[in-house]
Amino acid sequence: MSPTVDAYVGLGSNLGESVATLRAALTALDAISGTHLVRASHFYRTPAWGVTEQPDFLNAVAMVRTQLPAAELLAAMLDIERAAGRNRSADGSDRWGPRTLDLDLLLYGDAVVDVPGLHVPHPHLHERAFALVPLVEIAPDTVIPGVGRARDALARMETADIEALTYTDPPADA
Repeated sequence: MSPTVDAYVGLGSNLGESVATLRAALTALDAISGTHLVRASHFYRTPAWGVTEQPDFLNAVAMVRTQLPAAELLAAMLDIERAAGRNRSADGSDRWGPRTLDLDLLLYGDAVVDVPGLHVPHPHLHERAFALVPLVEIAPDTVIPGVGRARDALARMETADIEALTYTDPPADA
């Protein structure tokens, strides 16, 4: 049996029924073979980042416990995105555009992975309040390898424009 790793997945959506999409994505993450959803943050309404002329996003972070290698977990996450209607352009031109679902592998244990198509920790995690707010909610002592504590990175950011949604209860801790 493979050892388990705690990984953190960022979720985002700003097209269609985003609440339903994020809930379905959490269910799909839990259904990945060798993977179990441990907990998820509340959903947060956040302003669009990068390309700002688009609808606000709903963002969340999920903690999963997995036996999959990072690349296999990422492949399963990309399958979930495609099933939700996400089509990534080959040239990356839609990187910051609107999307039905975006799943990012933020952290994979304490591993540092830098191979084509997979960079863990997520290279901009420490710069993005929309990912750090929900991450710190569910894992306040998390350390970002090479950066330091997630809550310290978050403390240096403006978060007034991030709104927790109270009608979207996260799944209970497993």
